[in-house]
Amino acid sequence: MKLVFFGTPEYALPVLESLNKTFRTKMGGLPIAAVVTQNPKTVGRKQTLEYSPVDQWAHKKKVPIYYDPENIIRDNISADLGVIASYGKIISKQVITHFPYGILNIHFSLLPEFRGAAPVEAAIVTGKKEIGVTIFKIDDKLDHGLIISQFKEEIRDDDNSQMLKIRLFQRSAEVLTTLIPAYLRGIITPRKQDEKKASFTYQIKKDDAFIPPEYLDFVLGSDPCTRLKSKNKGLTLEWKIPFIKDYSLVPSANSLEHFIRAMYPWPIAWTQIQLNPKLKTKNLKRLKILKAHIEQDLSLKSSVLCLDSVQLEGKFPVSWKQFFEGYPEAKFI
Repeated sequence: MKLVFFGTPEYALPVLESLNKTFRTKMGGLPIAAVVTQNPKTVGRKQTLEYSPVDQWAHKKKVPIYYDPENIIRDNISADLGVIASYGKIISKQVITHFPYGILNIHFSLLPEFRGAAPVEAAIVTGKKEIGVTIFKIDDKLDHGLIISQFKEEIRDDDNSQMLKIRLFQRSAEVLTTLIPAYLRGIITPRKQDEKKASFTYQIKKDDAFIPPEYLDFVLGSDPCTRLKSKNKGLTLEWKIPFIKDYSLVPSANSLEHFIRAMYPWPIAWTQIQLNPKLKTKNLKRLKILKAHIEQDLSLKSSVLCLDSVQLEGKFPVSWKQFFEGYPEAKFI
């Protein structure tokens, strides 16, 4: 059996390595006929080319590398099946039909829920206790194809997007090694998605990680735990989450903590802060919120948001206590 692997980031490597190890021929031949990954990026002042982790893996293994999937057809690459793990680009119908058994994609939701680019972030933001993984046969519509298999994974209280994605790719790698032989033998019956239950997510932009400062109207003090002031009750408490279609939530200690975890390690939750309110000019600065946690305030009988670490623009990350000691007059306004 021969496979073409479509993938880009380091997250995807456990899947690629598992496929390569499991389906290696008895004579030691590689099962990966080619990889398709995103183009190298130029970085730094010297404009050095930075190749994706999948690109680097293939280079070491002397596996053919493609940046344009259409060239798979041009070069008549022979493979039974394609497998996608966080590739990041749309694949044409011509490329899909090039493979006798089609192309299987790993998507981190129970499709048709959370179709699109940000299902992991969406699951954390919406406060779900578990996340689904769907392995499906792609067609020419977004995350629309026939479902081959689904399973669930717990979302832990301290999971950020990075931690959860690492675990999901590792689980997916294990599942695929037993799923693919059964799929190729035709003993799995693919099933259609229920279009009535479809929901959508979008590619996250840096500005999507913004937390309005009025939602963070913190009581600043030496205690790193802070709470939303009661005066926020006068606000219009509808926080629209731009990367989830038609979704909004009420800002609270819990929803803010979920959002902060979902935005790590990219693009990282941020807000605006005034370091010295006594100045006539506002001089607002961007403050990244790297980590926070929830504690229970027994006197208020409510959850309290505790900031753990923050990073002021142009500065190094510090604890919330260190930040307050450096800027005791700072306010979210």
